[in-house]
Amino acid sequence: MELIILLAIAIVVMLYRGYEGENIGKFITTRVNSVYEKFAPYSFKVVREKTKQLGKEYTVRQYTIQVAIFSTFAAVLSYLYFYNIFVSIVYVFAVIMVIPYLSYLRCKRVYSEFIFEQVQVYTSNTIMEFATTQSFVKSLEGVRDSGVLEDPVKTDVNHMIELAYQNGSIDESLKYMSNLYPYYIVKNMHQLFLQITKEGARNSADSLENMQLDIDMLVESVYRDRQDRATFHKQFLQFGIMLFFLLMLTQVLLGKESYLLLLEKPAVKILLHAAAIINSLFLLKGEKYYNENVGAE
Repeated sequence: MELIILLAIAIVVMLYRGYEGENIGKFITTRVNSVYEKFAPYSFKVVREKTKQLGKEYTVRQYTIQVAIFSTFAAVLSYLYFYNIFVSIVYVFAVIMVIPYLSYLRCKRVYSEFIFEQVQVYTSNTIMEFATTQSFVKSLEGVRDSGVLEDPVKTDVNHMIELAYQNGSIDESLKYMSNLYPYYIVKNMHQLFLQITKEGARNSADSLENMQLDIDMLVESVYRDRQDRATFHKQFLQFGIMLFFLLMLTQVLLGKESYLLLLEKPAVKILLHAAAIINSLFLLKGEKYYNENVGAE
């Protein structure tokens, strides 16, 4: 009976939105998007804008499908846990509220992958330019004007050049870039250029070549790590979903009637809620790990 009421409510909402001339999926996605755009932190707006520029942001249709899948999963599973329509609605809304956070994590991963690629381009091309110009500032100018860099790294490199001309040395420029992009390859390359500048350019060719090899090895290991993360992510999601269904095994073993009698006890309800919440937090933590620190050494 409760499921029939839920379906009736959903049909009424869909008919109402259809009467108003708006698709229900688009309506939900648009409302969630507008609210999150209003309250989203500045950092998220930056990474999301870059994700859009890279063509990797989800479309309205993809977000609608994500909302539908998550809502259906939460509604069915929570109802089979508690046989309570109100509890199911609460879980559905809770799951929908998590979707913007998952979007933030995904955009953050795309952005960090983009930044790492730009850092790789910056270090590799600066070393190649220096081999020709034997001047760090001229190397930066060559990389900036080559068109291989994109913002924000291109703007930061331009600021490095300005700092070098203002101070008459590269110390502040290197410090600025190292603090902004604390990657192993950036710090090592800057340290190498500082030594060459302070101690002279003798035998710098071998050092630069070794530095380039280090960059190539690091890049290879980072891309291999991405593949390993993707494989782990699929296995982790499968394991997390199985944990949810593992709780259903109790109901199968006891039988529905015995299970409903157990549900009348507050302690059992608390344990079920705790299990559902802990499993959900476990999945969120795995998602956070998968999407964070991409490209970090």
